[in-house]
Amino acid sequence: MGLAFKVAVNAVALWAATVLVDGIELGGADLTTRVITLIAVALIFGVVNAVLKPIIKTVGCAFYLLTLGLIGLVVNGLLFLLVAKISGYLGLPFAVHGFLAAFWGAIVVGVVGFVLHLIIPDRYDEPWD
Repeated sequence: MGLAFKVAVNAVALWAATVLVDGIELGGADLTTRVITLIAVALIFGVVNAVLKPIIKTVGCAFYLLTLGLIGLVVNGLLFLLVAKISGYLGLPFAVHGFLAAFWGAIVVGVVGFVLHLIIPDRYDEPWD
């Protein structure tokens, strides 16, 4: 259930990015196609962040320290571009046009995801009783 909650939060955050950021497009003829696309892209987004982000943070630890963590914004933008490329290869109607759109999209996804986790806390995030 926790995985489904996180995928749903990521899907809503990705939808917010498509609405708020020029250069991020969500295709699809009907609502069902768009929802399925958002869920699939949210799954891809979760896998990319779970697999690649820790590796990049470990390898680039010096850059994170040198830039006081600001390189993380660039890394998040590049990972967002990677998610869009993978989605395109899989035939999903999700596109990100350029690094700047990916940069702002990653920021929107992060902020919206954070706010949604505050509003709707996941029961798996609560401390043990």
